[in-house]
Amino acid sequence: MYLATSLVVSSLKLLFMPSYKSTDFEVHRNWLAITSSLPVSKWYLENTSIWTLDYPPLFAWFEFIMSKVAVYFDPEMLRIGNLDYSSENTILFQRLSVIVTDLVFLAGAIKCSNNLQLLKLGNIGGVSKDTTVFFLLLSNFGLFLVDHIHFQYNGFLFGILLLSIAALMEEQYLLGGFWFAVLLNLKHIYLYIAPAYFIFLLRSYCFINRPKKMFLFNFSPMRLISLGSLVLFIFGLSFGPFIHQIEAVVQRLFPFKRGLCHAYWAPNFWAVYNIVDKVLTVAGKKAGYLNTTVDAGASMTGGLVQDIQHTVLPSIPPTVTFALTFLIMIPALFKLWRSPNNVVAFIRCLTLCGWSSFIFGWHVHEKVSFFYRIKVDGLCLSSEIFYEFFFNSFIIRYFLLLSNCGHFSLFPLLFTQQELLSKMFLFIFSTSLNYKLIKQVYKGSLFCKKEVLYLLLAIPVFLYAEFVHHYLGFAERLPFLPLMFYSLYSTVGVLVTYIRFYAFFLYQ
Repeated sequence: MYLATSLVVSSLKLLFMPSYKSTDFEVHRNWLAITSSLPVSKWYLENTSIWTLDYPPLFAWFEFIMSKVAVYFDPEMLRIGNLDYSSENTILFQRLSVIVTDLVFLAGAIKCSNNLQLLKLGNIGGVSKDTTVFFLLLSNFGLFLVDHIHFQYNGFLFGILLLSIAALMEEQYLLGGFWFAVLLNLKHIYLYIAPAYFIFLLRSYCFINRPKKMFLFNFSPMRLISLGSLVLFIFGLSFGPFIHQIEAVVQRLFPFKRGLCHAYWAPNFWAVYNIVDKVLTVAGKKAGYLNTTVDAGASMTGGLVQDIQHTVLPSIPPTVTFALTFLIMIPALFKLWRSPNNVVAFIRCLTLCGWSSFIFGWHVHEKVSFFYRIKVDGLCLSSEIFYEFFFNSFIIRYFLLLSNCGHFSLFPLLFTQQELLSKMFLFIFSTSLNYKLIKQVYKGSLFCKKEVLYLLLAIPVFLYAEFVHHYLGFAERLPFLPLMFYSLYSTVGVLVTYIRFYAFFLYQ
């Protein structure tokens, strides 16, 4: 069953090889050229292209290995000076590379699904719960859109996360820590969920359950040393060759001058903050309270990646977003500390850490809405649905609502007319499949009237953004308006679902 499903999904991916590709396609081609053409000492110093290498070293080595295959497709793609090079063979190789590396995602999905099977949860309505989880993982619209059309390697990375989670399900804590350390050195954005890993591994592995002993005597220094040594070993292998240029590497990994929000706002708290500042600026000018000659609100909606200053509300530096994010994580981390060896609590806390970082983080890209709300919040959440809390309708509603508004917020990533039918088809197919799978194992009512109304409001937002806005002639004068509507609509679903789920986790 797993093999047949994977072949069907892979065949569908092949059909989209000629589709639109974003600047990320050129980013990864340039990284292939850098790692193939230059010595290691120059990888993080090369700046011929604006798309400089800004992933951790293990991902650079990943690109280096792929370049050894790419040369057989088209050696010209490995020339650093060939900016925006995209021959047919280059497109073929890069598209195939995403499909092939998705085998890691497949392995992680199978491993997690099999671990659910070991729990002997049984079947409901003729549908195996572990089979349902596998289908939910493989049929994800967001992953398909971002990796196989827009172009990235999230499936490969998420597969490693699933392998780590699967190891923790089996109480193989060192193996779970190993996979997560590898993941951090492939893409540092996973630092957002590192607090959940730290608390869970410290409490569940470094403290041994001895009911008759005092709490402090349960602590095992040797286990902490073993875990710490493993993590330091992975980081040493990754960053060791770059120790003499570590400052350049760190500057590439953490470019804080990009501004509070990405050019296309992710649907999070700061999108609302920007809108409020914009409204107050316009109202203040009309009322005569503001006489500013520079409208910071306009720069926010200009579609550019830049550091902006708010006009009325206080401008937000990176330190504020980091402190706010961490403070909001603390209640979830405390709850996790009090739940040793509880992988369900771990996945829920993992979800909340990623979700909190998305909502309050610095310069969150709209694709990160997919990364956390769908990959971590949605897919990991879908896995834990099928534990003892499976029949809790709240969990199922969170998953479906989050999947719908999260996937919908990704529509602006495919902005060309040629991709309109593709994203509509994939969205409808993925949403319908999710709903059908869950309805087969859960027979209750999924949504209340307010939630149904919210979901239906996506239709006028979509029609305006994709058709009406251009028809009214606003495309040149207000180009950002459709993106703003997508963002604000999705923000409502993200924030409401986040608050509900956080409360559920703390008090259930």
